[in-house]
Amino acid sequence: MLSDQRIWYAVSSIITRINSAVVKHGTENLAWRIGGPQGSGINRIARLFARACAAQGMEVICRREYHSNIMGRHSYNDVVISAQALRCHRESTDILVTFDAESLCRHVHSLKPWGFALYADADGDVGLGRLPYLDQRLRDDLNAALSAAELPETTQGLLEMAEQRGVRTVCIPYQALLERLADQLGMVKKAVSATQNMLAVAISAALIGMPEQALLAAVEQTFLGKEHIVRMNREAVAIAYNYAQQLQPHVFRISLHGQASPRLLLDGTQSVALGKLAAGMGFQSYYPISPATDESTFLEARAEVRSTRGETCGPLVLQVEDELAAINMASGAALTGARSATATSGPGFSLMAEGLGWAGMNEVPLVITLYQRGGPSTGMPTRTDQGDLLFALHAGHGEFPRIILASGDVASCFYDAAQAFDYAERYQTPVIQMLDKALTSTLQTVPVFDTAAVTIDRGAVLASSEQQPQAVERFALTASGISPRPLLGQPGTWYWSTGVEHSEWGQVSEDPVLREQMMEKRAHKLALAAAEIPLSEKLEIHGDEDAAFTIFTWGSNKGAVLDALQQLSDRGIRARAVVLRLLWPFPADAVQALLQSASPSVMVECNYSAELNSLFVQQARRGCDHLVLKYSGRPISAEALLPQLVSIQAGDAGYRNVLRNAYE
Repeated sequence: MLSDQRIWYAVSSIITRINSAVVKHGTENLAWRIGGPQGSGINRIARLFARACAAQGMEVICRREYHSNIMGRHSYNDVVISAQALRCHRESTDILVTFDAESLCRHVHSLKPWGFALYADADGDVGLGRLPYLDQRLRDDLNAALSAAELPETTQGLLEMAEQRGVRTVCIPYQALLERLADQLGMVKKAVSATQNMLAVAISAALIGMPEQALLAAVEQTFLGKEHIVRMNREAVAIAYNYAQQLQPHVFRISLHGQASPRLLLDGTQSVALGKLAAGMGFQSYYPISPATDESTFLEARAEVRSTRGETCGPLVLQVEDELAAINMASGAALTGARSATATSGPGFSLMAEGLGWAGMNEVPLVITLYQRGGPSTGMPTRTDQGDLLFALHAGHGEFPRIILASGDVASCFYDAAQAFDYAERYQTPVIQMLDKALTSTLQTVPVFDTAAVTIDRGAVLASSEQQPQAVERFALTASGISPRPLLGQPGTWYWSTGVEHSEWGQVSEDPVLREQMMEKRAHKLALAAAEIPLSEKLEIHGDEDAAFTIFTWGSNKGAVLDALQQLSDRGIRARAVVLRLLWPFPADAVQALLQSASPSVMVECNYSAELNSLFVQQARRGCDHLVLKYSGRPISAEALLPQLVSIQAGDAGYRNVLRNAYE
């Protein structure tokens, strides 16, 4: 165990070095990264740190990257904090906290030259060949770099290489601190080993000047009702602050006093779930699949919520046997009049295609939340992608209308989820809300949602009648394509619902003239939606609206594009960004007009084939001049995007530009 004097000198050395770096490199935001084995509590502890920062009024973005196995493989979280609004994660890091040698190998090169690596004392000199989960490609790259620098092929060699470019490396005596904690609690060291995460977070919190009580409040909230865990972590926080904060509290130049207005801290799945609750969803079915499951489990944990009128209500959330059952049950619930949804990701959506076609034939107002992840097949279950757009547009055999909208950030997930029900019921058609996996694992501070802005539009619901039951023209041929919608079980009405072509009453028919009329009726609804939905709900224009340099994108790329747009403006480069929200019916006229005035035009997507650009070519008769694509399974950052945009603006880039992962 370290003596008090040795700890004192270690802290003094750390603070002196940090202060000398910060004087030279002040920062408006701070990126903190924590890495370790999957299943070791990395995500929970990072969220605790993010919660503590948010409680101090800071803006927070917490990004989670994790392997698809349950235990053992590498996992890490980034937390970016700032007093100013944040829209995107950072790939580079200011403070790196690691618990194993593998994390040190993967992330030490992501540190800024003035950054700090806080690593466990046991990981200071480990041979790279002893790390079984280190990818061979990465191992070879690291060994080559170490060999060129004439350094040993060990973590010590990597730390020396980092120090040569200005990084400060700090060995944390976790085992000694754990022994001290065990002594104070009267427990064996093994019983307190899980608090190593808390020690790391508390040391980090002290290094950025966070009051100890602020972190303790987050501990109480995170482990609410688990008094023995709270007590153990309280002691861990005290020991860590004593270790790291004895001399001077503020060691990183960043204000911990941000927004005074109330904020929410939540991720994309939680935002979607709250949007559905605000819209009055009555039923959701699901079959477990990453990353969509988090939304349904969040709803299950909130089976009863209090409405603005004071009564208790909430949806029925049902886990079913497979994806086909999920979509068919959701369709059945929608036919009864419940606002109904199902949530899945790419492989599950593939299995739902038959049920989607049935919903299209029967004009069911159904909402499908589609969380995109890396494919094909099982692909990369825990990595992001935007490879499902064309599939969502064409899923299900034959032709039938559907509405597709894509959410661009955590806040818009709420409003889009609510509005999806209005679209579904107004136009009596399935609505697919698409989210990238990146949004599901992005925890972010957002303004409190304006629930008053959430409208309830049930569409053309047939009025109830107590008269003698009679058949109704559920699929009446109308100019708009929208027919009065009776509800299953509604007194005085009955009709047929089948999977085949039908008459106005739903009776089976193969009459060629009626077939033409029914196809045209269903298609008219999409044309009506395209005409009625205002432009503000189809796309957003940011930056200099009169600029010729135009960046198009969709989904979670929004934050990176907007951050890069601001940095272009700071450099004196005029540009505008167009973020598409309504992807089908495609806003062809608006996009055509924007393309005509764009020079150059750039498409930014997280897929290999530029799927949205393909829609541009098909629907607007012209694609973008340049593509910037990423398909590694990791989200786009402004850091990586900005150099590409500058190169394009200067005329130095080709048609197809791929963002490669610089780190991890």
